Amino acid sequence: MGGGDHFPDPRIEKNDQTVSPTQNVHLHAVVDLGSNGIRCSISDLSNPTTRVIPTVHFHRVNISLYEAQIDSETGNRIPIPQSVIDRVVSAIVRFQIICVEIGVPSSNIRFIATEATRTAINSAAFTDAIYNKTSIPVQMLPKEEEGIVGAWGIASSFSDVEGLALDLGGGSMQMTWINSHNGNIHISPQGSVSFPYGAAALTQKLADLERGKGKKEAEKAKEDFRQEMASNFRAAFDKLEIPPSMIKRAKTEGGFPLYLSGGGFRGWGYLLLYMHQTRGHHYPISIINGYSAPKKDFENTKALEEAARTANEIFRVSDRRRKQVPSVAFLVNVLAESLPHGIKEAHFCQGGVREGVLFREMLPVIRQQDPLEVATALHAPTSAQSIAALILSSLPRPEHGRSVPSSMTLHLIQAFANALYVHATMSKELSSSAALFSTSTGILASTHGIPHSHRALLALMLQERYGGELPPRDVDFKSHLQGILTPEEVWWTRYIGKLGFILGQLYPTGSIDSSKPRIVPTARWVDGLGKKGKKSGIELTIAIQRVEYDPTHLKEELKHDIRKIEKVGKKKHWIDGWGMKVVVSIREEDLL
Repeated sequence: MGGGDHFPDPRIEKNDQTVSPTQNVHLHAVVDLGSNGIRCSISDLSNPTTRVIPTVHFHRVNISLYEAQIDSETGNRIPIPQSVIDRVVSAIVRFQIICVEIGVPSSNIRFIATEATRTAINSAAFTDAIYNKTSIPVQMLPKEEEGIVGAWGIASSFSDVEGLALDLGGGSMQMTWINSHNGNIHISPQGSVSFPYGAAALTQKLADLERGKGKKEAEKAKEDFRQEMASNFRAAFDKLEIPPSMIKRAKTEGGFPLYLSGGGFRGWGYLLLYMHQTRGHHYPISIINGYSAPKKDFENTKALEEAARTANEIFRVSDRRRKQVPSVAFLVNVLAESLPHGIKEAHFCQGGVREGVLFREMLPVIRQQDPLEVATALHAPTSAQSIAALILSSLPRPEHGRSVPSSMTLHLIQAFANALYVHATMSKELSSSAALFSTSTGILASTHGIPHSHRALLALMLQERYGGELPPRDVDFKSHLQGILTPEEVWWTRYIGKLGFILGQLYPTGSIDSSKPRIVPTARWVDGLGKKGKKSGIELTIAIQRVEYDPTHLKEELKHDIRKIEKVGKKKHWIDGWGMKVVVSIREEDLL
């Protein structure tokens, strides 16, 4: 009765109970019975923010089901002790009470178990104990399905994904490939390949290989095990039927992008973040989802092991994770050596079981939405779409090899327009700083699915929208945020940000109505600018509706404000030598 031997479709097999008026059908609760901990979460999937899976409640129960099944003296596998079962059941019952208080329908509560529960000697007794106290069956993920759910969690963490997806839990690791674009998710037809190489399991295995052996004998045993792992990884690579286009891209670009989820890899990611925020570096964002590391840093296992061993305290890396660092380093080294064409870069994801099961059930039209645009839609002014259109009209179209950086997407511009007035009611001493921090520690910090580069782009654009002035303490943070981007991208954040400033001045409430004459901006690439006619740049023309009488003095306002855009084009304001001259003109026309 405990449901521990199968994985029912949650859309079909739910408790048939009537939802009361005090309950919200859009709230979904998930208990993830993982190997290293138990995560209890409640998510709100109501429109319009469904895509970013907003969290209403979250807490973690620090119970390692994997460690509970290992005899500390012999290292042998034992059943989950009754005391641990009682603790888990009590924690889940308390979470049920929270669900009732918040208004989650009982039909929207799921208990999902992975490797540690699936392989437990007394798995059925454990899941039956949960069912008997809660009347909710435990949904057991088969090992192949576990990797698929993890891949869907990874897909939820980015707008676009193309590469190898690896999920490192406590008891196992799953590998597959994923291609996610515009809400269409493609995963290996073979599902995923599961390995018994979870962070906790691998730590135990390496300890067993050394137990009772001399140094040379232990080294030989570990080398044999390394070769076995490498052979299994190569076999999995062949089995997964990776698309030829993905392999070709890996050959030409220096390896496969890795998209990493699971507690084991997140611990490795936080260790990398620690390295990037100390030892001469000042990486500005401390959010693991969307954090990316280049090949040379990801594979620098000696440096990361040294940091884990010697640092007094590492943000978000517990003592348990520190102990697992040598085994994760062992895994990373084998991966780097055995994957054909190597590793190009590593992208870390927060997406796990919760995100995977919920994202998988969303309609494609929801999945294809851009997370940043969705998150900012709650703050959008009345004329947000019209404001975005004005900004887009102020960007020159691609021509003769010249174009705006591809990172300046339509979604980013719309998100900028949506958030253009969020900090407008603050005093001048606060608005610019609050906007700068909005995507890393402010109102958008908890938004799921945003790469760090997108956070940096929007933050810098919003900060420029308020004039760009900062107190001394925030100047360094801005500089470090710019360091995530290319000089070209930073220059364009200044240009677009100043456009936002002008539009904010023209339409202080975010509403474009008939009280002011229409404006129509256009932009084009031009050559022959400057005193000697040797500079290339942008010519921005703002056409204003010709009227007999303009009580708002729109033309005079614009003449005063356009200087801020033209200053962006002055050479002293270029970014690390990158920039363009900007010429702005205003003319009155009879606009239809």
